[in-house]
Amino acid sequence: MAALAWLGIPVVAGLVAVLWAAWAARPPRATGDGASLAEHQRFKAAMERTTGTERTAE
Repeated sequence: MAALAWLGIPVVAGLVAVLWAAWAARPPRATGDGASLAEHQRFKAAMERTTGTERTAE
């Protein structure tokens, strides 16, 4: 029985490694490029706007 455990542990570890490698190598999900670009443009516009008051160094 101990021999089966010694053989089973590396086999299970190998299977887990194969499953993880297959999961890690999967192609990325498609993103909504149009929506993403529009959100980025809105973010850039918001970052370029002033907040209203301008502070001067004293």
